[in-house]
Amino acid sequence: MAKRKQGPDSDDEDWEPEVASQSKRNCRENLISPFRKPLTPLTNTPVCADGNEHEDFIRKILSKPFKVPIQNYTGPLGLRALGLKRAGVRKALHDPFEDGALVLYEPPAISAHELIKADKEKLPVHVVVDPVLTKVLRPHQREGVKFLWDCVTGRRIENSYGCIMADEMGLGKTLQCITLMWTLLKQSPDFKPEIDKVIVVSPSSLVRNWYNEVAKWLGGRVQPVAIDGGSKEEIDRKLENFISQHGIRVPTPILIISYETFRLHTEVLHKGKVGLVICDEGHRLKNSDNQTYQALNSMNAQRRVLISGTPIQNDLLEYFSLVHFVNSGILGTAQEFKKRFEIPILKGRDADASDKDRAAGEEKLQQLIGIVNRCLIRRTSDILSKYLPVKIEQVVCCNLTPLQKELYKLFLKQSKPVESLQTGKITVSSLSSITSLKKLCNHPALIYEKCLAGEEGFDGALDLFPEKYSTKAVEPQLSGKMLVLDYILAMTRTTTSDKVVLVSNYTQTLDLFEKLCRTRRYLYVRLDGTMSIKKRAKVVERFNTPSSPEFIFMLSSKAGGCGLNLIGANRLVMFDPDWNPANDEQAMARVWRDGQKKTCFIYRLLSTGTIEEKILQRQAHKKALSSCVVDEEQDVERHFSLGELRELFLLNETTVSDTHDRFRCRRCINNRQVRPPPDDSDCTSDLSNWQHCSDKRGLRDPVLQASWDAAVSFVFHQRSHEDQRGVV
Repeated sequence: MAKRKQGPDSDDEDWEPEVASQSKRNCRENLISPFRKPLTPLTNTPVCADGNEHEDFIRKILSKPFKVPIQNYTGPLGLRALGLKRAGVRKALHDPFEDGALVLYEPPAISAHELIKADKEKLPVHVVVDPVLTKVLRPHQREGVKFLWDCVTGRRIENSYGCIMADEMGLGKTLQCITLMWTLLKQSPDFKPEIDKVIVVSPSSLVRNWYNEVAKWLGGRVQPVAIDGGSKEEIDRKLENFISQHGIRVPTPILIISYETFRLHTEVLHKGKVGLVICDEGHRLKNSDNQTYQALNSMNAQRRVLISGTPIQNDLLEYFSLVHFVNSGILGTAQEFKKRFEIPILKGRDADASDKDRAAGEEKLQQLIGIVNRCLIRRTSDILSKYLPVKIEQVVCCNLTPLQKELYKLFLKQSKPVESLQTGKITVSSLSSITSLKKLCNHPALIYEKCLAGEEGFDGALDLFPEKYSTKAVEPQLSGKMLVLDYILAMTRTTTSDKVVLVSNYTQTLDLFEKLCRTRRYLYVRLDGTMSIKKRAKVVERFNTPSSPEFIFMLSSKAGGCGLNLIGANRLVMFDPDWNPANDEQAMARVWRDGQKKTCFIYRLLSTGTIEEKILQRQAHKKALSSCVVDEEQDVERHFSLGELRELFLLNETTVSDTHDRFRCRRCINNRQVRPPPDDSDCTSDLSNWQHCSDKRGLRDPVLQASWDAAVSFVFHQRSHEDQRGVV
């Protein structure tokens, strides 16, 4: 209305538009701040900058290099620039000149003149272990990783790419193998990964343990696939996804699988190629005729590593199978090996061999050792003395109770196992007798069912049992070993904060342990062949937690004696011995391992004067190629003479230790050590492997000392590395 012009027809006679507009303009000008800059008038005309100035400005921006927004960062920007080819000389993945760097390969030095002529894209680079792993590797483990890498890359034996990692238990074989496969997956002298995939084959109880170890040492750098259960279709799908992967960047380059699952799904795994196969507890492959060996040996994998803390050393054919698996042809065929090595060596070991045969056999044996040692590395647990606490191993001889003695003598009188050996052959009846006597030594309850049935050897045995006897409740006073165990557990519970691992070869004995624990109100966990693989890992992890309330871990040596880490406990009781010393060693190594902080006590319980002492004597004998029965008792006759077999079925009631008597200890008078053990060079006694012998006065373990009056008759103290250093 203010802007309209007054027309001739307007009724507003007094309207003066120019005057009104002028007065408002003056008002606005008076209100403008003197500090306000005048506004630039808006126009539709574009402002054109100088073209040269614009080009200079853009060129200046592009000339600046990209900077990583991390202060003082000097590392590489990755394997490749963003779509561009990296210029200059190729570099190792990690700095080989850094302090403590573990260099597995160093390229040959070349002169500056040769460097000018050389093809920069073909120059080899250093292979350096990831510093994340280097900082946790101990000296012996660094040496082991270097040995493994040299073997699987063919640098130790031409055209052979396998090896045997035979370190004793507790030396970190798993960590060394994880370091090896991570290095191979990431680098090589050719500036690219050496391999693209790895398969780790282990006992089913260790699948989850391997998965946890990879996660522990490598964190989130790699995502392994662990197969420990599922339907056949599900497992096949996972295996097909794994085996079909290829290229530089494989999403899941590590497969962890059990021997059983591998054997059942061989067809899928044989479809592709794998860079490396690692076989944990590889002594399972000692028989080249079984299906697992055949399935693994047919795998398209050139590089092979076999892990075994207890390699077979007493059977040449078993030894050949292991070496042939990792390096096929290094010892020839089985027939060639037998002709070249086995026959001459066994002939030279014969008691009636001539001097010429002995010399020839020794020469062949040294040749065999020289070949095998090029692809086998073995270090003993002496190394651990620097890192682990003291270990005290004690063989405790326990007297039989009156009931056990009467049952033992009745069985020998009725079954007459000695007479059945007159033909010179061991029979099924004799093997059954061995098992019955071993169970009787554990507890009479284990043979009570046979007594009820009146089986051979136990006719009338029920009359020897106490009135109203029942197997529903455990009665420790009826077994010498169970009586000693009851004392050990009670003293440990009341005087220490220690946990205990109980190991036996028989699940029936574990049942007795359970009854004892319920009677004494001890919290416990049990691991045997009936427990699922997933649950095993959870049970072990829980037990190792310091705050867990469980006091006892019951372990079947057949189901979980190998590879488990039970550092939550520091006392272990081997309730019964095994014919194969390797099985006992594996089981006893469960607590004295990396991470253990307490002094470890190992108790090996034996029944005095019985078949159990004969088993220990067979373990201790140094008879080269036939020192013990391996795995199956059907092999007894191959390793025992007729006279030795007869001695198995004798009961010595007058001794405090049949083993001590037979080994003729030169350090003791009246069964007590009176002088320090001689040097090995000065010792001809078979007890040279034991630090000292003790009666009650010589015991150093207060827990065992309190148990002496129960049933203990004698104790051997194993010579340990700490003993020799003067710690104990």
